[in-house]
Amino acid sequence: MLVAIPLVLAFSTLMDLTKAATTDVLDIDGMPVQVGVGYHILPADDTQSGGLTGISEHGSCPFNVMLSASQFSNGTLLNFHPLAGEGTVQLGMDLNIQFFLVTFCVDLSVWKLAKIDKETKQRFVTLGGLVGHPGPDTVDNWFKIEEEGEHYKLVFCPTVCDSCSVACGNVGTYPMNGKRWLALGDPALAVKFVRGSEEWSIKRSINSR
Repeated sequence: MLVAIPLVLAFSTLMDLTKAATTDVLDIDGMPVQVGVGYHILPADDTQSGGLTGISEHGSCPFNVMLSASQFSNGTLLNFHPLAGEGTVQLGMDLNIQFFLVTFCVDLSVWKLAKIDKETKQRFVTLGGLVGHPGPDTVDNWFKIEEEGEHYKLVFCPTVCDSCSVACGNVGTYPMNGKRWLALGDPALAVKFVRGSEEWSIKRSINSR
């Protein structure tokens, strides 16, 4: 027996199924975030501060990741290196995050989660990781992007090492010396992704704060 389904209901059902099946991380224009393309990560509420960048707190290496002080700054351009390879960035996939950042710290541009800071008891997001090479020695280099309400959040919960024991958590901010540093903890920092220009997507840039 054939059952007639109203066209509007059928279309609505199809759209719901398509949305449910979509795991692409989207930029502010509603386009999938592409692997190998430069993006800026900005706080969802960008009225108080700007995008993410790297800076040295004590004038020495390595740099730590923080929110730009100026709300008019997009921060430093970066790109994503998923374990899965090329294509689009998906929700919940293990990935490395790398700044297009030229500093006096040689080859220190990939994010990693630092060990617990003795003074603040925080685990800050710093630079000095490696792209790829999943395993016990690089487990702190892997992050994920998950949904946070209408926006996104960064999460540390790597699944690239079956033998590793990790303490998962959201990436939030920790205020110190007038700056907001990325660190493991709640509440999560809600973020959004802004695609860089085509020119800066293929060039390394010196960040200006």
